[in-house]
Amino acid sequence: MSRRPLYLLLGLTTVVASMVACSADPDGGTFEDDSSSGDPSGTGASSATSTSDGVGGNFTTTSVGTGGNSGNTCSTPQDVDDDGDGFTENDGDCNDCDANTNPGAIEVVDDGQGGGEPADEDCDGTVDNAPVACDSALALTDFDPVHGAQAIELCQTATAGDKKWGVLEADYVRADGATISGAEALQVGIFDKFGTNVNVQGGSRMLGVSSGYARRPGDAGACNDYSCYTNFGGTAPPGFPQDVPNCTGDTAINDDIALQLKVRSPKNATGYKFAFKFYSFEFPEYVCTSFNDQFIALVTPNPAGSINGNISFDSAGNPVSVNVAYFDVCDPSGIGNYGANCFYCVQPPQPYCPLGAGELVKTGFETSWGEDAGGTSWLQTQAPVTGGDEITIRFAIWDTGDTAWDSTALIDNFQWIANGGTVAIGTVPVEDPK
Repeated sequence: MSRRPLYLLLGLTTVVASMVACSADPDGGTFEDDSSSGDPSGTGASSATSTSDGVGGNFTTTSVGTGGNSGNTCSTPQDVDDDGDGFTENDGDCNDCDANTNPGAIEVVDDGQGGGEPADEDCDGTVDNAPVACDSALALTDFDPVHGAQAIELCQTATAGDKKWGVLEADYVRADGATISGAEALQVGIFDKFGTNVNVQGGSRMLGVSSGYARRPGDAGACNDYSCYTNFGGTAPPGFPQDVPNCTGDTAINDDIALQLKVRSPKNATGYKFAFKFYSFEFPEYVCTSFNDQFIALVTPNPAGSINGNISFDSAGNPVSVNVAYFDVCDPSGIGNYGANCFYCVQPPQPYCPLGAGELVKTGFETSWGEDAGGTSWLQTQAPVTGGDEITIRFAIWDTGDTAWDSTALIDNFQWIANGGTVAIGTVPVEDPK
C-alpha cells in the first residue's frame, strides 16, 4: 500500500485580525514546565488538565495563552511577521505579538483555576473551543489508517501546502515501514472496550495492534487461541528486536504490523504523550527468553533520549515486552511459572501481579486456551517536539523468534503538550481516568 497524502477536512476560517497589546509575553505567556522548572512568564501556572481543541489531538495545559482580542495592533504592516511564528496578520494571525497564537497553534483551554484570560490561540474565531470527539462512529474492523489515527485522538489533518498542525500521512505498514499485503486487517482492531474491565482513555475508541488477531472472544474473526499468524519473515527496524541485559533475544520477527503517522506538531507544542497497554501470552513462562514479542513507538527524526528512535521503554531502558517493568496484570497464583522456560533464570518481581487478573477478563488473554498470560497497567509515554516540526511515529508490534504466543498493544489518548518547559522522554504508569 502506498503512502496516502491527506487533505484538510476543515477549511480555514476567515479570521479578522483583532486588536491586541504588545505588552504580552513574547514567548507566549503562562506556561507550566513539565519538568517543574517553573512558569517562565512568572504568572504562576496552576495544575495540569487535559482537554481537546475540538478538531482532534488532545493537549495538556495549565493555563491559557496570551492571544487576546483587545488593545492595539503591533506597529508594523499586516504583511510583516512581528512575533516570528511564521504567520502574519494577513495569514490569519490574530495576535502577531504572541508567537504561541496563530493558525498553526493548538487551542489552550482555561483550566478554570485562574490560569489566565480565555483566548483564541488557534485563531479560528472561537475562544476555548469545546471538545468534540472524532472516533465515536469507528467500527471494530475499520482498516483505514486515517481512522486509526482518529482512534487515538489525532483527528486534525494537514497538507504539505498549509501551515496547520495535524496528520499529513497515515498508513498501516510492516515494522520496518514496508508496504503490507492487506491480509493484515485482522491484526488491527478499533475497540470501544477491551474485555470487561479495560476502558478507553480518550474519546470513544482505542486502537489495538496485534501479532495475532486484534479481536476479543465473540468478535468475528477472533483467534480463540494463544497463537494465530498472518505474516512470516518480517524485517525489524535497525537496532531491534532490542535485547534485555542478560536475556539475549532472537533476531527474527514475524506477524509484524504498525500504524505509521506523519504529523506536523502545533506551533506552541513542546511535546506530546499517549497511553498504551501491552498484553502477551509470553508471560510469565517466557520472561528472559529469545521469544520476547515487542511493541515500540519509533520516531523519526530520533528525539534526544530515544533508543534507536524508540520512545517507549522503562526506566532501565528495557523495551516493551514481557521483560518490561509494569507487567502488573496477571494471576498471582501463577508465580511458580515465572521464567520457567529460561529455567528460572530470573526471580519474579515483588509484589507479583499487584493489579490481579481483572483486566484479562474476556480480552482473549485469559487462561481459557491452556496458557497463562499477562499485561501491563496503562502506561504513558511522553517525548519532546519542536513546535511546527514534522515527525513520523510508527507504532509497531511483532512476534519475536516464532509466530506463536501472541501479543497485543492498545494505544489511545494522544495529547499535545502545550504548557511550555522541557519535555523529557519517559514512560510511567498512569491512573485509568475511566
